[in-house]
Amino acid sequence: MVDLHVFFFPAMAHGHMIPILDMAKLFASRGVHSTIITTPLNAPCYAKGVQKSNDLGFQMSIKILEFPKVDGLPEDCENADQIPSPAMLPVFFAATRMLKDQIEQLLEEFRPNCLVADILFPWATDSAAKFNIPRLVFHGSGLFASCAEGQMRLHRPFKNLINDSDEFFVPNIPHKVKLCLSQLAPHHRTEEKTEFTKMLAEARESELKSYGVIVNSFYELEPDYADHYRNVLNRRAWHIGPLSLCNRSLEEKAQRGKQAAITEDECLTWLNSKSPNSVVYICFGSVGKFPSKQLHEIAIGLEASEQQFIWVVRKGTNDKETEDWMPEGFEERMIGKGLIIRGWAPQVMILDHEAIGGFVTHCGWNSTLEGIAAGVPMVTWPLFAEQFYNEKLITDVLQIGVAVGAKEWVIGTGGNIKRVAVETAVRSIIVGEEAEERRNRCEGLKEMAKKAVEEGGSSYLDLDALIQELSSYPSS
Repeated sequence: MVDLHVFFFPAMAHGHMIPILDMAKLFASRGVHSTIITTPLNAPCYAKGVQKSNDLGFQMSIKILEFPKVDGLPEDCENADQIPSPAMLPVFFAATRMLKDQIEQLLEEFRPNCLVADILFPWATDSAAKFNIPRLVFHGSGLFASCAEGQMRLHRPFKNLINDSDEFFVPNIPHKVKLCLSQLAPHHRTEEKTEFTKMLAEARESELKSYGVIVNSFYELEPDYADHYRNVLNRRAWHIGPLSLCNRSLEEKAQRGKQAAITEDECLTWLNSKSPNSVVYICFGSVGKFPSKQLHEIAIGLEASEQQFIWVVRKGTNDKETEDWMPEGFEERMIGKGLIIRGWAPQVMILDHEAIGGFVTHCGWNSTLEGIAAGVPMVTWPLFAEQFYNEKLITDVLQIGVAVGAKEWVIGTGGNIKRVAVETAVRSIIVGEEAEERRNRCEGLKEMAKKAVEEGGSSYLDLDALIQELSSYPSS
């Protein structure tokens, strides 16, 4: 086997950066020289993980690209999580397209054996091809969502529907899955051409021309869809997850992502005082942000549910926006019963704790898979992207979650779920016979996830097969 050097180029958003760092560490642990490509202000997010791998005797490095200055983007805005408004996303992605020349210079200089580039960089396939370097696409989602979305684009089963509440079945997939019109992304519902839809079309085209797709999932989680993706859609794919399981120590789990707004000790001391499966963890990802009115409803619903909780509340732009949602006396009444984290939370460390018995989630794929790997049942509250598909995987296919009733696809500030729905869903995920059945199913999936990444497991073998293929690829 030749010495392999692989470039990893994630989109500049924490939901993409975190799994790519895990992936690069995983490749490095198998003897591959892993290099992460990023920009100056994003580099610190990778520094500790890279250093830790190198301390263990593996080979990892970081290469820095200068982020372009673009009219319409705030100064020092190098991460999608920092964008003030969703309307600025097209400007941000237009800026990332301008990294093309710098990437090609690096490819020419270092001639890696492979470029793993985010789905949001459709131009990367052609850039890699210039130097006869195979490009692997990183989706950031699971295969169920990829298959469902592929069939929806092909057949457009919603094209004659009018009302937001009109329902339809996702066509030509192995399970019966129903959605309503308002849960679809605006660019699905209309055929209007925008810069964003143009980029998505380019991404699909570049995926078809690429060497294949690398997926943060494991075969046993969605076997029908792994087979459907490869055999029906005829796509080459390697599932090598759950990637979060490469973080084995408490330190690695606690330091994953941004700087946490709570210390490891404070968090663990609180959790250690609780009984197994008694705490609900509530978090809506790095982008999900609710108006004060919705936060108020969540607070009242949580208190009424009488369940213990850890709630990650995303900071507003000022103190008033952060705190005007809180019911009078709420925090005082919740002392010992509820822990509020304002900012970033060490999510994998929290989910893996035995006290956690439920997870209220936006159904982002990272969170979904982290919940599954930890064996935790979920309350599903999707917001945008492929999250409504992920909800259906959790509730309808795997039957390990309860839907809170979110029906509206919205980026940024949104949310119109009432307190009673929050109370009912949170209680039902912890208490009762159905909760116990869901917990048992979750435990089964947790064991499968662990086995998948161990030597001889499905993800371990898929990564082996991929590394072997890349080793024998005719380099330039």
